[in-house]
Amino acid sequence: MRIGMGYDVHKLVEGRKLIVGGVEIPHERGLLGHSDADVLIHAIMDSILGAMALEDIGKHFPDTDNAYKNISSMVLLEKVYDIMVNNGYEIGNIDCVVVAQRPKFAPYIHIMRENIGRTLNTSIDNISIKATTTEWLGFEGREEGMSAYCVCILNKN
Repeated sequence: MRIGMGYDVHKLVEGRKLIVGGVEIPHERGLLGHSDADVLIHAIMDSILGAMALEDIGKHFPDTDNAYKNISSMVLLEKVYDIMVNNGYEIGNIDCVVVAQRPKFAPYIHIMRENIGRTLNTSIDNISIKATTTEWLGFEGREEGMSAYCVCILNKN
C-alpha cells in the first residue's frame, strides 16, 4: 500500500470555462492554466504520482509543451492511470477537498465522482469529494482562485 498527497491552485479569470472534476460548471469566471486548469483533477493526479514517488504533473506534462495547451485534464488523468497500471497499482481510495467561496459544488459532486471513477477504473465508492468555503478568508474567500487537496491510497496488484 502506498499513500500520496496532492495539492493544486489556480487563479479565477474572465473568459475561461470553469471545469472541476471533469464537469463544466456555470460561473462567470474560470480557472487559468496551460491545460483546462481543472484544480481537482490536478490534485488527484499529483496524489497518484506522489504515491508512486514519480514526482508531479509538471514533470510528466510540462506547461512549456504545447501538446498540453488547453488539453482536458481528464485526458491527462487517463495518462496517469496508464502510468499507475504499468507500475502495478490500483486505486484503494481517493479523498479530496475543493476550496472555493463560490460556486456551490454539491449539485456536481456525484457526476465528478462518476467521471473520476470511470477514468481510474474504480468504483465511485472509492472516490470521496468534498467542497468547502473559507468563510471569505484568504485568496479563495476573496474569489481570486480555487485550490484542491487530495490524498490517495494505491494498492499493489
